[in-house]
Amino acid sequence: MRTTVLAALIALALPAAALAAPPQSAAPTAAPTIAKALQDPARKADVEKDGRRKIAEVMAFSQVKPGDKVLELIPGGGYFTRVFSAVVGAQGHVYALWPNEYAKESPSEVEGSRTLAADPHYANISVLTQPAAQLSVPAPVDVVFTSQNYHDYPDAFMGKVDPVAFDRQVFAALKPGGVFVVIDHSAKAGSGLRDTDTLHRIDPAAVRRQAEAAGFVFDGESQALRNPADPLDVKVFDKAIRGHTDQFIYRFRKPGG
Repeated sequence: MRTTVLAALIALALPAAALAAPPQSAAPTAAPTIAKALQDPARKADVEKDGRRKIAEVMAFSQVKPGDKVLELIPGGGYFTRVFSAVVGAQGHVYALWPNEYAKESPSEVEGSRTLAADPHYANISVLTQPAAQLSVPAPVDVVFTSQNYHDYPDAFMGKVDPVAFDRQVFAALKPGGVFVVIDHSAKAGSGLRDTDTLHRIDPAAVRRQAEAAGFVFDGESQALRNPADPLDVKVFDKAIRGHTDQFIYRFRKPGG
């Protein structure tokens, strides 16, 4: 019964999650699968974060569905990885990608991804490590997903990756019709890349310009993680705002399909 109710709530939330994007047939049919994935006992420790991170809305907005191949960039502690794994199922696959430069900064999280992939419950996960400026995948994917780390790529510790060149590599990794979902901490309008290294924020308009320059079509925005009370001029790790930053969620689509 709880699964049925949750599925209904997710289905009702889909129009709001899509906002400006045109309706997509895949998202509603995936809603029951998302609901089931969120109730997987293996992610019991993650449940307390679900409300704050709006996981149901984010998954619906990403349009992931059973059988998909997903590339997750810099997956952190695996919070999203576990849900993607459950949604795509045995016929799908999740690639957890760690740039070598980032891996040097967070070896324990990389090891965590490898431990997760070694668990039979997550047999559809594999870990990729490669230079930040040389993104590639073993096979074309349906979804490329990044949460709170797009802003890292142009920073010095990542080798100052050119964002448009990076987005072109993401574009190449996707199947025609595939989507690139970017979640990140908002910086003030007009700031561009100024705050990526200092405040760990990025101007949403800059992200859109970069993705469109790489060939993507803007396909919608979700307001699920917006917080108008965020002043946008403090570091995201500041205790006054950590966990409650204003975050934009953009979806870009590769034409075709």
